[in-house]
Order: sequence, then structure tokens, then C-alpha cells
Amino acid sequence: MATTFTVQDFFRRFNTDEACLEHLMQVRYGDSIECPKCGKDRKFHKLSKVPAYACSNCGHHIHPMVGTPFERSRTPLQKWFYAMYLFTTSRHGVAAKELQRQIGVTYKCAWRMCHEIRKYMGEVDGIPPMTDHIEVDETYIGGKRPKVKGFTGRGAKGKTVVMGILERGGEIYTQVVPSAAGKNLIPPIVANVPKGTKVSTDEWAPYKALTGLGYRHATVEHRSKEYARGEVHVNGLEGFWAQLKRSINGTHIHVSRKHLPAYLAEFEYRFNMRHHPEWMFHRLLMSF
Repeated sequence: MATTFTVQDFFRRFNTDEACLEHLMQVRYGDSIECPKCGKDRKFHKLSKVPAYACSNCGHHIHPMVGTPFERSRTPLQKWFYAMYLFTTSRHGVAAKELQRQIGVTYKCAWRMCHEIRKYMGEVDGIPPMTDHIEVDETYIGGKRPKVKGFTGRGAKGKTVVMGILERGGEIYTQVVPSAAGKNLIPPIVANVPKGTKVSTDEWAPYKALTGLGYRHATVEHRSKEYARGEVHVNGLEGFWAQLKRSINGTHIHVSRKHLPAYLAEFEYRFNMRHHPEWMFHRLLMSF
């Protein structure tokens, strides 16, 4: 397979809705299927008027789009595939307004497509293993910080708290939490990181509990302008937060707390595939 998949490659491979549906059928069911109705191994042929295939023996129908982001959608399948292509070839994400312009659908339709694709990216990505040396940090998205000279507190009115767990040099997992209290920050670590793992954080008080919970915990003192002490730092997560906020501010302007998890899933997927960007689109296409 080529190292890049250009827009010309896309339209050669998926030049019609039928080509997209055929790909979906192939990925999900293969060439020969045991028919759920008659129990025979048979070829299924495409029906002419509906996006479905019929058993050559008994006529039982299979609908390849059922159970995918495209289920119950009347938007042409090629437009869905192209929207996914745009999501995986854009560094900063795709705004619904841009998708509306590119594929010629209503804004409402474009927004729904974007939302479904983001959720699907999160499902494909899943929760990565965290077993070596991890960084844990939290950030605040949205709202406004007080315009007070010397303000160094955490959070502000209207901001949403997001915590992140990053395997050093590996993959990331993020989660929206109610607040930066220990009762919200510690459980996701315990649930996803094995005891005995090295954990780097900043000096935020709730993280002090990690040592007593069996982790090899070390901190850097950001308030003292200490950002790294040997291998102890959270610079990887800080870089991810910066990229995330630049993208939200530049592409989406504002993201509500309700829908933020879907946007996080999108940026997690893109980050976790950063070493193999040429596979981002193909991974989505092979995971239905």
C-alpha cells in the first residue's frame, strides 16, 4: 500500500456509493457468508434499489450499514467516506461549516456527520494500555480565567475540566471530569494504570495519594518554574493540551461540555496514530 492516500486515490477507489457499499460489505462479511436464514454458505448479490445484499439461495437481506455511523442516514455513502477522509487528513479537525461547504449538505446534516465520525473514532481507538511510565495532568477548556494580576489558581467559571493519562512516548487517554478534586482524578488512574507503574505529575495536591496506592510517583514543581527533572515531567501532555486548545480555538471556536468528549476522542485518535498517519483513514475503513 502507498504511504499516502491522496484525494485522487480516494476518488479512484470510492468513485460511487456502490463502491463504498461494496467495501463495507466486504469488510464486515467477506466473500462467502453463512446465511442467517437458510444456513447455507452462499454469495450475496447487491439489490438494485436499496443499499442491501440478498442471499442467492433464499433471498434473505443483509444491510451492511446497520450498526455503523451511516445507519438510518439518507446522506450518500460516498459523502460519509469522504468526510472520514477529511477528518484523517486534517491536523486541526474539521468544522461542520467546512464539511457543509465541501460535500454540499445542510449545516444540520454536516454537524451530525461530524459528531458521529468523532464518536466512531473514539470507538475504534478504545482505551490504550498504560504500563510503563505515564504522565497525568488536567487542563481547563472553555470559559474565561479571571483578569486578576498574579492569578495562579486552577479553573474558572464556565470551564470544563479534562484529565489526561499519557504513556511516555506512546498513546493518550482523556476524560471529562466534574472537577479537579482527587475523587475525580484518582479513580481513572486506578482503573487504567497497573500498580507499580511510574507516574509523573505536577504538584497538584490530589496526586499525592498515588504513592500510597502503590504507584512510583514523582512530581515537578511548576509553581517554582520547574518543568523537568530528568525523566520526571508532564511535557508530553502539556504539548497535547496546547495542540487541542489551538485546534478548538482556531477551527471550532467553542465546544460545549456536553459534546467535548466526542472532540477529545477525535484528537486522541489523531494523536495515537501520529507515528503512522498514512493508516488513519484505512484503520477507520477496516473497523466497521
